[in-house]
Amino acid sequence: MAYTITEKILLAHTNKRSVAPGDFIYARIDLALGNDITAPIAIKAFESIGAKKVFNRNKIVLVPDHFIPAKDWKSADQAKTLQVFAERHRIKNYFEVGRMGIEHALLPEQGLVGPGDLIIGADSHTCTYGALGAFSTGVGSTDLAAAFITGRVWLRVPESMKFIFYGRPGRWVGGKDLILYTIGDIGVDGALYRAMEFSGEAIRRLPMDDRFSMCNMAIEAGGKSGIIEADAITNKYLAGRRLKVKGVRYRSDRGAGYCKIHEYDVSKIEPQVSAPHLPSNSGPVTRFKNVKIDQSVIGSCTNGRISDLRIAARVLKGKKVDSRVRLIVIPATQKIYLEAIKEGLVDIFVNSGGVFSTPTCGPCLGGHLGILARGERAISTTNRNFRGRMGHPDSEVYLSNPAVAAASAIKGRIAHPDEI
Repeated sequence: MAYTITEKILLAHTNKRSVAPGDFIYARIDLALGNDITAPIAIKAFESIGAKKVFNRNKIVLVPDHFIPAKDWKSADQAKTLQVFAERHRIKNYFEVGRMGIEHALLPEQGLVGPGDLIIGADSHTCTYGALGAFSTGVGSTDLAAAFITGRVWLRVPESMKFIFYGRPGRWVGGKDLILYTIGDIGVDGALYRAMEFSGEAIRRLPMDDRFSMCNMAIEAGGKSGIIEADAITNKYLAGRRLKVKGVRYRSDRGAGYCKIHEYDVSKIEPQVSAPHLPSNSGPVTRFKNVKIDQSVIGSCTNGRISDLRIAARVLKGKKVDSRVRLIVIPATQKIYLEAIKEGLVDIFVNSGGVFSTPTCGPCLGGHLGILARGERAISTTNRNFRGRMGHPDSEVYLSNPAVAAASAIKGRIAHPDEI
């Protein structure tokens, strides 16, 4: 029987002889992830049923990153819950402030996820790790609690959709633009509970960080997961990370079944912007050139990696941020923070009139370090622009890649990087 890469991974984590889309499975997990918002609920459920022991202390990861460093005593209490649970159960992979980072950038950096893995996390953007050829998906906090105890997760095998990208992208076009364009094409429910498999010559040339961006936003099309076959670029990335798990590299069979196939010529895709209040409201940046902004945010689990900061710095170097715009740059991990300092990127951001923050999810979810007031408008490299996502319900968020966000900060309005 011909299988997709997703079906192969799920089958390998069961005792079944075969699987098909729609089948319900009880699958073994390789990693279970929780953060300072979702893990406390899971921990409460874990303790309320009298559980005494986690299934494997090496396969649980706890990362306080959403309201961290703690913005108030309530967020401090949330983080404390993770710390106490990690100490009680001797959780190996608990990342305190000073060692933490935004979870979906931190785990790959630490070599905790790899090809062929089945990873669950109580965060919808857990689908990020599909960029490494893994099946990774978000679950609820009670599902996470069950996984803490059993090491398993209940799933329905998703149908797979194939997205074939060919051609060569133009200047300033990266993975963020490809996924925004795709979501704009199929809609926020166009891949509902389906595995989005990204393939084609353009993907095979795509750098690892751009692949993370694409898989990260599969959920914004309703996807159960996003996935890219592990290849030479994946292997090079993993070789520098001392992978702590044994990766298995799967590929889809010829003749594997897909419910839909979409093809895109990336040479025709311009830098994209998504307008409020859905990621699917995407279009070329030039369509929005008269939209004034109050704030520009560069960071998040989507675009807070070192390559993103380098791109933003290239646009900002020698320029000044518009006097009425706040530029906030947030590296995704401590390692990226240090790299940005060593490469002089921080000097560029600060000299241009921006601020450089410690790693945190912060403004992405309207948490802290960049909340919008009533009537304010931001452009952001984050992944969601729902109403009230970054602050007041009457504020607006536009999504873009780092180059567009940087150019917009300089111009005081949404701008194409070539304008700078």
